[in-house]
Amino acid sequence: MSPRLHDLTRTASSLHLPATPRWGGAQAPAVPRSGPSSDGQGGGQAGATTSPPQILPDSRATKGTSVRALREEPAPDGVRLSEVVGALSFALDITEGQPMGHAVRSTLIGMRIADHLGLSSEQRSALFYTLLLKDLGCSSNSARLSSLFGADDRLVKHAYKLTDWTSVADSAKYVFESSVPGKSKLAKAWRTLMIGLRKEETEAEVIQTRCERGADIARMLHLPRGVPEGIHGLDEHWDGNGLPTGMRGSGIPMLSRIAGLAQTVEVFATAFDTRAAYEMAHARRGRWFDPVLVDCLDAFQMDAAFWGSLRHADTLAALHLREPEDLVIRLDETQLDSVAEAFARVIDAKSPYTATHSENVATIAVRTGEAMGLDARELRSLNRAALLHDIGKLGVSNTILDKPSALTEVEFETMRQHTRFTLEILKRVSRFRQFAATAAAHHERIDGSGYHLGLQGEEIGRLARILAVADVAEAISADRPYRAGMPVAQVTGVLDTLVAKRHLDGEAVEALKGWFDGLPSITAATVADAA
Repeated sequence: MSPRLHDLTRTASSLHLPATPRWGGAQAPAVPRSGPSSDGQGGGQAGATTSPPQILPDSRATKGTSVRALREEPAPDGVRLSEVVGALSFALDITEGQPMGHAVRSTLIGMRIADHLGLSSEQRSALFYTLLLKDLGCSSNSARLSSLFGADDRLVKHAYKLTDWTSVADSAKYVFESSVPGKSKLAKAWRTLMIGLRKEETEAEVIQTRCERGADIARMLHLPRGVPEGIHGLDEHWDGNGLPTGMRGSGIPMLSRIAGLAQTVEVFATAFDTRAAYEMAHARRGRWFDPVLVDCLDAFQMDAAFWGSLRHADTLAALHLREPEDLVIRLDETQLDSVAEAFARVIDAKSPYTATHSENVATIAVRTGEAMGLDARELRSLNRAALLHDIGKLGVSNTILDKPSALTEVEFETMRQHTRFTLEILKRVSRFRQFAATAAAHHERIDGSGYHLGLQGEEIGRLARILAVADVAEAISADRPYRAGMPVAQVTGVLDTLVAKRHLDGEAVEALKGWFDGLPSITAATVADAA
């Protein structure tokens, strides 16, 4: 490793995301939650810390993205899978502590590497989706990392991507700097020692959980052959010192080798610059990375137009040019439902306390909608909105999500941003624009006291009213770190109180009470699979 790269990685803060990514893109948001309340809000880990919240454009001021416009916009015919998962990959980026657009830029880099390998169209299609969805399992280890380090999981993950964790010295420095922020050096040293005693076992476990979860979710999407295996092998290294299985050399799937190099180059180029990214790639050539792939990377080192274009690559438009045109995957309605279900698994895996929240909310909302006489199209839209309503929470630190006590005002204010992130992510998908506003309005209240849009009365659509009731019913029925779930009689009593306060819709509450007898039955195996 060159002295310059060594200095860069040693001085880069492991506790703060880069102030201004070199290629642009938004910062990973900090999205907390409030203390316990009758609306089902509350919680986070003691000693929680937050980053400054990401500020996105106010959707009300953006032409064509008002709640009414999104609800009334006619549904387009057909949609490319790459458009859907490309937009949803922004949620994976913020879960990993990366600037939005990380997966898209990694895809563009990886596909450029593939240009020099002579891959077939089928192989390029599989590579395309491996790169774009490489972080499908990223939420599954968030709670474990947050608890292990006593820190914001997003910052721990961000620093990990900049660390040569196969180096004992670099790994020890990473653990020390990332552990229990704000505590004394003695406390940090003690936490570092405790982690170090089980480092190999813990590291393998954390990465294995992530890789297996990602591969399993990929299988739900019926992607091109080889994508699940490509995602599973993302952290394997050329010299056999990677994880989770220690594969080496050509035994590692080609898709994994390309994705591993592409994502690491993107991280270094964004955190530092392109020169640092190339120095890193050469320093790890033959250890982390396939030497041939590094040679392919070298072939476009001086392509200033390409590297310059990446600062705009979070617009998603660039993706269409890199997907093999003869193998574009278009989705029907059933397949779109599968995508929503798959990403609900990603969302719910973020915290063990919400391991089936999105699926439960969807079940409650649809049952209530049926009782209210919604037609099939409305029920499908409501189901998708319910499955994805909390996608903005993927940017929430688990120091907040799993906190056993009430949040501070700052933490709650940051929490209020998660519906904004939900709207901003979902509206990027043309086929999801109709229900993006519904999903983002699940914390709006009839009297105007909700967030983030401040809607009231008739401004809140019927589907959003149902979703709000389902969300509260699920939240207060389920166990949380700061309280046990309420019995059915207490749940319906709380809902009636919220109707009286003009927070929730009376018609939707009465429809729910007509059938609700508790949360959907969940087996131990289901919970374990979702955690």
